[in-house]
Amino acid sequence: MAGDRERLVCIAQVATAHGVRGALRLRCFTERPENVAAYGPLLDATGRELLRIRVTGSWRGGVIVSAEGIRDRAAAEALRGRKLYVPRSALPPTEVEEYYHEDLVGLRVIDEAGEPLGEVLAVQDFGAGPLLEIGHDRRDSTLLPFTRETVPEIDLERGRLVVVRPPMVEAGPADDRETIP
Repeated sequence: MAGDRERLVCIAQVATAHGVRGALRLRCFTERPENVAAYGPLLDATGRELLRIRVTGSWRGGVIVSAEGIRDRAAAEALRGRKLYVPRSALPPTEVEEYYHEDLVGLRVIDEAGEPLGEVLAVQDFGAGPLLEIGHDRRDSTLLPFTRETVPEIDLERGRLVVVRPPMVEAGPADDRETIP
């Protein structure tokens, strides 16, 4: 792949080896873990082919796979922690108002008045729903809920999204606060 290579999407990460014959446990980021094998060879972060896999089982965190060329536990262990990617074009098209995280990362962020707020640095989900991490870099980033109310407009063609700034909550004087006995 050349300098104009297609964007890559991380769809799995090698969790650990499984057994002694080179099987791998993959932590999958696909909607259905078994789909990790449906998108063709898995690539490393540079776009170089890393693994051709076949799903052989499942575990609570993802799937168990065999991979061409990985025949023993040592070879499988050497891959621990590796992130696995596919080209964005290998993934199925999204529905209306459905986005891959990779489609959002890098979009310019403006508020309703058109004021620039930075860009989408990441999409996080800690269990209570997706959050957009926005800012100019990770040191000054802010997390906003990824909801229709907070993000009323996403324009992939123009490379931007509009956010509604949440109202700031101001604390009153310490004397006005209730205390718990």
